Amino acid sequence: MDRRDFIKTTAAAGATATLAGCGNPENQLIRFIPEEPLFPGIATWKPGICSLCSAGCGLLVRVMDGEAEVIRNGQAGILKMGLAKKLEGNPDHPISHGKLCARGQAGIQVTYHPDRIRQPLRRTGPRGSGQFQEISWDEAMSEALSRLNGIASADRKTLGVLTRPLSGQRGVLVSEFLEKFGAPPATVFEIFGDEVLREANRRSFGYAQLPTFDLARSRYVLSFGADFLGTWNSPVAHSVAYGEMRQGRPGLRAKFVQAEPRMSQTGANADEWVPVKPGTEGVLALSLAHVILKAKLRTSSAAGRAGELIDGWTTGLQSYAPEAVATRTGLASARIERLALEFAEHGPALAIIGGAPLAHTNGLFQALAVNALNALVGNVGKAGGLLFTPRPDIAAARLAGRNLRDLAAEILSSSRAPVQVLLLNDANPVFGSPPAWRVAEALGKIPYIISFGSFLDETSALADLILPDHSFLESWVDDVPESGTSMSVASIAPPVMRPLHQTRSMPDVLIEIGQQLQPPLSLPWKNYEEMVKAAVDVLPEEPGSWERIQVQGGWWGGAPMPQPNWVQTARRETPATEAQFDGRSEDYPFHFFPYASQAFLDGSLAHLPWLQELPDAVATAMWSSWAEINPRTAQNLGIVQGDTIEIKSLHGTLQVPALLSPGIAPDVVAMPVGQGHQNYTRYASGRGANPLSILSGVTEPETGALAWAATRVRIGKLEKSAQASPLILFSGGMQEHEETHR
Repeated sequence: MDRRDFIKTTAAAGATATLAGCGNPENQLIRFIPEEPLFPGIATWKPGICSLCSAGCGLLVRVMDGEAEVIRNGQAGILKMGLAKKLEGNPDHPISHGKLCARGQAGIQVTYHPDRIRQPLRRTGPRGSGQFQEISWDEAMSEALSRLNGIASADRKTLGVLTRPLSGQRGVLVSEFLEKFGAPPATVFEIFGDEVLREANRRSFGYAQLPTFDLARSRYVLSFGADFLGTWNSPVAHSVAYGEMRQGRPGLRAKFVQAEPRMSQTGANADEWVPVKPGTEGVLALSLAHVILKAKLRTSSAAGRAGELIDGWTTGLQSYAPEAVATRTGLASARIERLALEFAEHGPALAIIGGAPLAHTNGLFQALAVNALNALVGNVGKAGGLLFTPRPDIAAARLAGRNLRDLAAEILSSSRAPVQVLLLNDANPVFGSPPAWRVAEALGKIPYIISFGSFLDETSALADLILPDHSFLESWVDDVPESGTSMSVASIAPPVMRPLHQTRSMPDVLIEIGQQLQPPLSLPWKNYEEMVKAAVDVLPEEPGSWERIQVQGGWWGGAPMPQPNWVQTARRETPATEAQFDGRSEDYPFHFFPYASQAFLDGSLAHLPWLQELPDAVATAMWSSWAEINPRTAQNLGIVQGDTIEIKSLHGTLQVPALLSPGIAPDVVAMPVGQGHQNYTRYASGRGANPLSILSGVTEPETGALAWAATRVRIGKLEKSAQASPLILFSGGMQEHEETHR
């Protein structure tokens, strides 16, 4: 057997034939790389942009000449083409600095996935049945135009768009399309959104965007729940800067403290882990500020506008003395005082808040409190502190429109749905929204849904027509990173390979629809490439920069970081509200924490087998769901590792294996989000449990953001006859643990 045949044979282990023969993909490694023959030659490295999260990391894509089986006009054939083989970080890109996380490495599987939708589909069975038939693009476009022309002549306001957050020119295009059509703004949905932090930053500093942290020059970092090395904000950029902070300055190693009730990947890297009670992170921040003010290490005026937003700030935050908040936070007063003095005396110091603290009903107060703590030590807009990435002129305002919860309620309460045609783009709220919002029921009342999805999932299965998008390696991609660098960045990358299937770029389809509507929309571009180029033309560059931008993967400038603008509006204090939880503590004694998975984030990446194989960085679990509980709690309930437990809230019940972890508070139960899909390719469907399915629908009152950390649960051990799927650990099976600890 020659080398090429050997590679093909071993690569086939990850394809469908293997699954059919075994039935349990968790029992084997899945290679999942292109098996087509390659031709002798030199690999070409082309720029790209990772689209698997919102960080906007720059890529280099290794492309080799080869042959691919493609379908053209309904006929299968072999096409010689460049095939992407490997993704790496772009060393010149200001976000990725040549690095790439495990999720980004697995992104190549999006293009070559065997369950990817290969051409337009029309629904033939009941909604949600997954019954579709393949049709041509001419048929699909004709049907889409017929529906859109129908509402254009009747009521243009009945067109809706439901999408994931969009950055760069895709966001501009969707906004322009809806405005010129005469439709309302888009509804944007993401499970782990940061609307609360953006609003807090707008009130505190005048920037409604996520901050950038100068970790590399900081000497003391205090993080309130932010998993910035794992899943939050821009983890690759944070990891590079964190390495500089810890090891890049000979003789100086900054201290890192993580305050959170469940140890994250970031918390596992901390010098000190502080198990603060859920919903009291803001109280802790203000207690630190009280100690600093009382010791006269800073004056109250040093906090400026950010401090004035906090009720009681001008009087020294007397009600936040450490001894007064010790019981509320679960921390000894001496420890609070020590942390405060360390934070004030080891500057430049930096406080970070993200994740669960923002997902409480008092999330806005907590974010404002941490902002004020940063302002108090004078690190805002300074080296080693909190900064804001300057935005180039081509950056669009974030899409904003009707809140999904409110839209669903409006649809359900109307005799005639306010949305008659819905365009669905890369969002899966049926999986990701709490049951109280009744999103699936609301979508079922919309007469016609057009999806641009590349895979069937719980939401796209409700569509009437699917117009499959290219993968991010097959289309023009652009992004304007919100955070992660002090530079102004516009990432731009052309396709690195020809499309494998009969797919079309969503922006190109939207532009074509706009051109063919009756009457046509006055969109000024013929295609998306032309739109991206027009945006680049306004950037401050020399003639010929378009060619250079395509080669390097974008444009970035050395503009200095602007200082925050203190908001000059009437003062509006935010009271120190207590976090409210769904479920009485007497009946539901545990706080429930569904956290972003290291592999799957919000569940949108669960279809990639490399990520199913990836052991969790802390638990080492893979191919499964689990619930983390404290060993002391487990002992009290007679639970050992691997036992099936029932987790019950006011809104539903889950059954999952228990994973004992000392890095979690005794009154907290945590589960990673991502598994539990009903319909999301062969690798994710019917695997594990979805913790979002038992959440309360409560929100943070001022922003409407889902308070996903505000649900209480009770737990109990189930009998052997009611076992869930097994706990699969890379570090060893559960049987050895049971024999040791029974």
